[in-house]
Amino acid sequence: MGPLLRAAVLSAALLALAAAGEAHTVSDFLNIFRPRNEHDYFHNANQGQEEDVMPRASDQQSLITAPVSRSGLMKVPARSAPTAVAQDTIVLPVDNAAGYPGAWSMITENAGVSAMHMVIMHNDKAIMFDTVTTGPSLLRLPKGNCRLDLRSREQGTKDCAAHAVEFDFATGGVRALKILTDVWCSSGALDAEGNLVQTGGYFEGEKVVRYLSPCGNCDWREFPASLAEGRWYGTQQILPDGRSIVLGGRRAFSYEFVPAEGQSNAAAKPMQLLRDTTDDVENNLYPFVHLLTDGTLFIFANDRSVVFDYRTGQVVRDLPALPGGGRNYPASGMSALLPLDLRRGDVLSPEVIVCGGTPKNAFKFGETNIFNDALRDCARINPLKPGARWATDQMPVARTMGDLLILPTGDLLMLNGAAKGCSGWGFGRQPVLSPLLYSPRQPRGSRFRALAATTIARMYHATSALLPDATVLVAGSNTNSAYNFTGVDFPTEVRVERFTPPYLSPERAANRPEIDMATVPAGGMAYGAKFSFQFSVPMLHLHVTDADLKVTMYAPPFTTHGYSMNQRLLVLAVSSFMPGPHRHGITVDAPAKPELAPPGYYLLYVMVKGVPSKAAWVKVHK
Repeated sequence: MGPLLRAAVLSAALLALAAAGEAHTVSDFLNIFRPRNEHDYFHNANQGQEEDVMPRASDQQSLITAPVSRSGLMKVPARSAPTAVAQDTIVLPVDNAAGYPGAWSMITENAGVSAMHMVIMHNDKAIMFDTVTTGPSLLRLPKGNCRLDLRSREQGTKDCAAHAVEFDFATGGVRALKILTDVWCSSGALDAEGNLVQTGGYFEGEKVVRYLSPCGNCDWREFPASLAEGRWYGTQQILPDGRSIVLGGRRAFSYEFVPAEGQSNAAAKPMQLLRDTTDDVENNLYPFVHLLTDGTLFIFANDRSVVFDYRTGQVVRDLPALPGGGRNYPASGMSALLPLDLRRGDVLSPEVIVCGGTPKNAFKFGETNIFNDALRDCARINPLKPGARWATDQMPVARTMGDLLILPTGDLLMLNGAAKGCSGWGFGRQPVLSPLLYSPRQPRGSRFRALAATTIARMYHATSALLPDATVLVAGSNTNSAYNFTGVDFPTEVRVERFTPPYLSPERAANRPEIDMATVPAGGMAYGAKFSFQFSVPMLHLHVTDADLKVTMYAPPFTTHGYSMNQRLLVLAVSSFMPGPHRHGITVDAPAKPELAPPGYYLLYVMVKGVPSKAAWVKVHK
């Protein structure tokens, strides 16, 4: 688009806003294209009002003076009695005739930090972190290991609160991690060796690339000024060659490849889609990005999407707009790449799902304490299919700020979120306490099933993750600008729950298969090769046939703000099955190419009659 045409389009957009009666000025609209400055970081989009990010004085003082245990954990302050707003929740009726609805259990009452970001590492630990901006957490760094507060007006000020933890989801134990720069609203991915590569954040952290390896005493390694452009609310995607690409971020209408450790980028590359889809509240942050089976990228921002070839820097295909409202932050819908079934061969038609979100003006209304209904629709598209079109379905309840996880069975789990409002401090209402099971293979209109409800509201800054034992870790939620436990509708959440999906009902779990870990090849899984191992079932008399079997492999995502980056599940073709009296032998075909499964560690599950095993960690490589 040339400069004259672009100016004409912009003028037409401004005229349309005026005709619609929107109270935007020309300077307001153009403000979204201006570079950020230090003062702007704490402004709501296009507003002259500075956001209140200071902790409540009473809470801050109690966190500073509270006693600390030997582990560094502080006691959780007493929470205020639930307000009328907090009690206005949504619980859907459960159809018990459909079977076991799942169950909730508490792992810990206090993880030390509220899990704004979460990833599962292949040492069976979860990394959870929030931001240094919200002030003291409930966990202290080891004595003598405080971080330097780079934003303090007094030089040399120390911050002794931990803002990241390694969380043992088996025991509830925590180990404090030391973040040096602010990771607020950042992005991440696991590399081919299983290390967390983490990009961007806020203020001094916006151009930082960080690394964290999965070991008992590892801590963050940080490299400032690695990125060419600040990435605050950006998205990171692992590529077939093992590199990561990072796209977008607040007023960052560009993309770049994450440089090698310790290196830096000189410049980013422009992406017109991100500039074209921004609006007065920047509804295109945390764009949805999915690696397609031909190596191109599906990129969704606001209500538009394209197929993009990062190898050439060209848009391969413009896809139809998805009407109804905004889908990305702060509208905060959900998205996933549906499971890739390799039993059909390597030539697949990948399908993307986008669910929920809000009307595009929800953030504006939230600033005036008006909370829109969220969106109820779920839409699917085959981006590589000629003439691709969105096919929509309706959820049982509207949802924004929810999470969307792929389960080992190939069904999807929707959880967390709210039915009104949007992302933002204090902008969510009517927490949705009921998860939904979404079965993509069922006909439209019969894909959703309401499951057992939690009792804990988890909205803004909540996270979740599929665990190796096929249960789901659920943590976080902080709709406040600090760790606040009193005087607010929704106190900061440091509790961590486990959700057990319906496939692990007590009666079904008795027949749960078990992978013999000693038979899993230590050398991992090579592309295009055969991969053999053994498994057993507790009831030896249970007859197992080929038709009862399903083997899937899952890429653990980096989850934040309702989006699980790099999540994908593949159904592997079983090439041979050898039943035995005690153990069964099975051989599967590995994915043929990294476009199907980028290199790295995956969770390998075996299902017998719909019941998944505990997973084996398997490294996929050339």
